[in-house]
Amino acid sequence: MQVGVTLRNMGPESTRALMADCARAAEAAGLESLWVTDHVAIPPDDAEGSGGRYIDPLVTLAWLAGLTRTIKLGTGVIVLPYHAPLALARQVAAVQELSGERLLFGVGVGWMAAEFSALGITLNRRAADSDARLEFFNRCFADDVVEAHGQPFLFRPRPRKPPVLVGGRGTHALRRAARFGDGWLPMGLKPADVAMQRRHYDALADACGRPRGSISVMTSLPLEDRARLRHWLLEYDSAGVDRVICAVRYTTYSQYSIAMAQLADALASTQ
Repeated sequence: MQVGVTLRNMGPESTRALMADCARAAEAAGLESLWVTDHVAIPPDDAEGSGGRYIDPLVTLAWLAGLTRTIKLGTGVIVLPYHAPLALARQVAAVQELSGERLLFGVGVGWMAAEFSALGITLNRRAADSDARLEFFNRCFADDVVEAHGQPFLFRPRPRKPPVLVGGRGTHALRRAARFGDGWLPMGLKPADVAMQRRHYDALADACGRPRGSISVMTSLPLEDRARLRHWLLEYDSAGVDRVICAVRYTTYSQYSIAMAQLADALASTQ
């Protein structure tokens, strides 16, 4: 099982210096992947913790690709309806190529009504719009020549498609992951719930005639308790989770560095 970690590309923690230091600390600790999030229009009454400050996730990862060497770079998650399909596919291809194919493309359908309103898009179409974007995205990475709106065009550069990990906890998310994704990315899924969801996910993939995908769980972990942390990691591993992404709370580099040391120690003790 792989272990990744979040990086705050929002709020006061999203300074150039702090993000760079934290990314290097995660890589030095041997973490598999680093994850950022996507918001574009936070309303004033829902800005606690971020102050409405969000650094674009793909821009952030492209920059971090130049500061790191081996750690994978994940979006947890890109909200598909917010982004024009072709522009998004080309941005993803650019980051994938320039990072040395280290991108993990986590996606979701979105939920914040105010954000949809600010973007002038329809909230109740988000599922259908997301499915259409994923179908188009997969076509872009399948051939140099792609068609959009009746117009053929060249999709280059065309690096290897990054794994598409579909976020969400409900049946619709599982079905979307089976149809269009290479994995499922639920938030907060407990080890005890993995087995049942794994069977459901595999059955949906089989029904679609597609390969069975991975499961990556983004969740908080008991970093302050070495024994409990080790137990949780072993439980997720035994349950068949392919990757756990630790959601870290921090305001300073010192706090983040301590969290990386705790994760590295727990990883070493489980191997």
